[in-house]
Amino acid sequence: MELIAAIVGVLLLCLVVPLVWLAVRRVRLMRGGGVDLCLRRRFAVTDWHFGVGRYEGERFAWYRLTSFRVGPTVVIDRAELEIVDRRPPHRSEEFAIPTAIEVLRCRGRDAGGRRIDVELAMSGDVRTGFLAWLESTPPGQGHGYREAS
Repeated sequence: MELIAAIVGVLLLCLVVPLVWLAVRRVRLMRGGGVDLCLRRRFAVTDWHFGVGRYEGERFAWYRLTSFRVGPTVVIDRAELEIVDRRPPHRSEEFAIPTAIEVLRCRGRDAGGRRIDVELAMSGDVRTGFLAWLESTPPGQGHGYREAS
């Protein structure tokens, strides 16, 4: 009986520790100036992922909510970031991104110079902050807010 109690205790600990890690990680990201938004990389499918975006100087870092990684999942350099398209969420996406009022398709490059194409689904307040961050590029360090033509 004691062996069963010990096994159940270990199993519960193995379940609780990762959940606590995810909760603490999200709280730390949000307290450090993060915003809630969804991201997807493959546009043909509806695989939206919830996460926290942070403006870290000249780069935008996105941390997947259900990831155990310490660092960001996606990082885009502000000087290379451009908005390719803007649209409201499709009806088929409303269940996956319930708080989003706009989806921005963005193109950019990461720190390694690799091309990144993502879609960001965000609420109105987050969109306003995101566009303000793009527009606020210091003089001589970039092109400011850019939309692809």
